[in-house]
This record gives sequence, structure tokens and C-alpha cells, in this order.
Amino acid sequence: MAEAARAAPYRDVVLVVTRHRLPLPGYADTAAALAAARDVLAVLAEQTGYLRGWITRAVDDPDLLVLAHEWADAGSYRRALSAYDVKLRWPFFLTATDEATAFEVLVSRTPDSVLETPSAIAADHGTVGLGFAAGPDIPTGDFA
Repeated sequence: MAEAARAAPYRDVVLVVTRHRLPLPGYADTAAALAAARDVLAVLAEQTGYLRGWITRAVDDPDLLVLAHEWADAGSYRRALSAYDVKLRWPFFLTATDEATAFEVLVSRTPDSVLETPSAIAADHGTVGLGFAAGPDIPTGDFA
């Protein structure tokens, strides 16, 4: 295989995977669910930071549909979810199984190379939540 045809390793990429069990609630049949998935992928592809995506079906379980897409970074993916056209597709997103969906790539391997990327998850990710500043001692102010 020519060098130009080989895939390059990933760097700083976020992989998003949502699994959907057919038949999907709110969709008449499999064809309607696949049409909705195509529509979602097309709208996601218009968002800044979108790299590529797939609609797949499990080979051993044809009732399991997977929507997978790659983003330049976690921020791009999160901002895309806020886009108006994406929000209009929430009925499809709501059919996904309830599990983690966004993953950072830590190790990428091609036939010719290996790339290891350190995690971008903050060290205090388990202790800082909404309404709290990320820092050792940040006053919250007088909001009472």
C-alpha cells in the first residue's frame, strides 16, 4: 500500500459513540430511523470541529445501530450540541442507550506508527462541578 493511502494517527481527537436499539421509539420503522440518523450526521457535519462520522450496524446484532463521529476536540463537540439545528434533532439523540458517549483518544496506531497522547481531562475533574471555579481557593462572592 502506498504511503499516501495509509491513515495518519489521531491526535487530540474526541470520538463520540451513541448506540441505538431498533426499533427506535417515535420512528415508524428501521428505514425511518436510518433516515433520521443520516439527517443527524449531516447536521453534525456542518458544525465547526466535526471531522468525520459513520452510521453503523452491528454485524452480529442487526437491531443495534451505532452513530459514531469524530471531533477536533471536546469543546467543538459540546458547542455543536448547542447549535439550533442540532437541538432540533434531540428526538433522535434521546433514543440512545444511557451510557458514556464521548471518548478522548489516548493511543492511536496505524500499521506504521504509534501515537500516545496524554489525557486532557483536568486533574480536579471529580471535585469541580457546575457553579464552582476550578482552582485551589476561589471565593464564590456574595450571591445570597
